[in-house]
Amino acid sequence: MSMAAFALATSITPGPVNIVALGAGARYGLRASLRHVTGATVGFALLLLLIGLGLHELLAQWPFLTRAIEWAGVAFLLYVAWRLASDDGRIDASREARGPSLMTGAAMQWLNPKAWLASVAGMGAYAASGEKALVWQFAAIYFVVCYASIACWAWAGASLRQALREPSRVRFVNRLMAALLAASALWLLLG
Repeated sequence: MSMAAFALATSITPGPVNIVALGAGARYGLRASLRHVTGATVGFALLLLLIGLGLHELLAQWPFLTRAIEWAGVAFLLYVAWRLASDDGRIDASREARGPSLMTGAAMQWLNPKAWLASVAGMGAYAASGEKALVWQFAAIYFVVCYASIACWAWAGASLRQALREPSRVRFVNRLMAALLAASALWLLLG
């Protein structure tokens, strides 16, 4: 239960991946945004497993890798924010409603400092001994909780979809999401 509570607290709280899930749900609907949800969940579970199986030791030996990941994450967040801010806001039925890809979701987790912190802190708290059974158990629990949490954000966005029929409203939501992403990126630079 403690592992699940930790997973929920770190997965459901606002962050870049959840902000994109909310925006994707609003823009493309729940079904199209589930690729992002799945990719983000798989990407995080893989990151968590690798941290639990020793990746954190490699990063401790070569701290420049951690800094490089941090800078790549900030750059990626700013790119996604720019894409959201520059969107025209038209939800056109003739357009193919694809939403963010599975790979975008996975990449966001690998470039998301919140995901790295949650992985290191979680494994440190629940599987510090390195016992493989605990690492796998924690990753399995986290997978389920993470998927449900990100899917909630996508569902919330999809619920807003009816209110966003006008391009000006979509542009407003997109720019709000872009501002939140840019703010989180800048916070990471200053933090």
